Amino acid sequence: MTNAVIVDVVRLASGKGKPGGALSGMHPVELLAHVLRSIVERNGIDPAQVDDVIGGCVQQVGEQSLNITRTALLSAGFPDSVPATTIDRQCGSSQQAAHFAAQGVIAGAYDMVIAAGVESMSRVPMGTASMGQDSSGPGIAARYPEGLVNQGISAELISAKWKLDRETLDAFSAQSHQRAVTAAASGYFDREILPIEVTNAAGETVVHTVDETVRASTTADGLAGLRPSFYTEEYATRFPEAPWQITPGNSSPLTDGASAVLIMSEEMAAKLGLTPRARFRAFSVAGDDPVFMLTAPIPATHKVLARSGLSIDDLDAYEVNEAFAPVPLAWAHEFGADPAKLNPWGGAIALGHALGSSGTRLLSTLVCHLEATGGRYGLQTMCEGAGMANATIIERI
Repeated sequence: MTNAVIVDVVRLASGKGKPGGALSGMHPVELLAHVLRSIVERNGIDPAQVDDVIGGCVQQVGEQSLNITRTALLSAGFPDSVPATTIDRQCGSSQQAAHFAAQGVIAGAYDMVIAAGVESMSRVPMGTASMGQDSSGPGIAARYPEGLVNQGISAELISAKWKLDRETLDAFSAQSHQRAVTAAASGYFDREILPIEVTNAAGETVVHTVDETVRASTTADGLAGLRPSFYTEEYATRFPEAPWQITPGNSSPLTDGASAVLIMSEEMAAKLGLTPRARFRAFSVAGDDPVFMLTAPIPATHKVLARSGLSIDDLDAYEVNEAFAPVPLAWAHEFGADPAKLNPWGGAIALGHALGSSGTRLLSTLVCHLEATGGRYGLQTMCEGAGMANATIIERI
């Protein structure tokens, strides 16, 4: 079987996903174009050799519409002959892009492919794509007569089911920031972060290289003062078990970002004289209750471990996306996972969650962490809208 290998991983440092954020002045096409251009340039690749570019983006509307990956590829100066497509598996869109890319290599359909992702939440706010209309239809209304809920409510339900109290959520969230601060100060992100010129609020051109969403001053005591974000009397009546403890502090922030992964066959890497950094070991995708919505990383992880023949103890690191603090905490409880291996350089609560870019962002950090620590196996999993999840196991080479 042909092995799919990771030759390089890159990402932009996060920008706050609101007007005035570090990346908010740049069109999302240019954010993605920058990472695509950079990943081929720094590896000496002729972009004409790329068989396909598969990008993830969630809000595919406005500036992110009409196959943004193809638009960004052309903006980056790739030849007209290089195709591209944009996919949506909600928060796991670019992780799914990496799956499709690697699976295409394994199947023999590609020799070289780029998986990528982008989201500008400052310029295309979350929820824009529905245009205020019903995106579910009568079948969903009949199947779920009480109605589906937003992800914040799902996070509250997970907190209740796994008996996660406010102190635990806030301590985990503060730890995410502190781990990210330590990793940045140690230079651990340097290999994955691409510098990008941006215009700041003062109209000056500056180089953006530091994750803007990380707050070094964050403490659990400070987070304890924040008010719950999702409480309403209607939901409190429907879900009396909900503890109402999900706040902006234990949730991922709105974020702008872009990221990319260069994937090819081992044969192509050898032909080009490139040294692979990791190989894909196993993949899975799973669905779960769309009301709980964010629990699918648990069945997805069971599936990917079974397919890989590995156990949780064989893994040296796990990147479990911190959409909300209860998600990785419930996952860790189910698997008896080592807390020290869970998001060891911080997660999305600190580093941000630029929806369509997060999958390849997590993969970038996972590859770099395994290299920095000498680890062999790493797992990545991502909760996704409507109750889905992807899981990926990679092996450092």
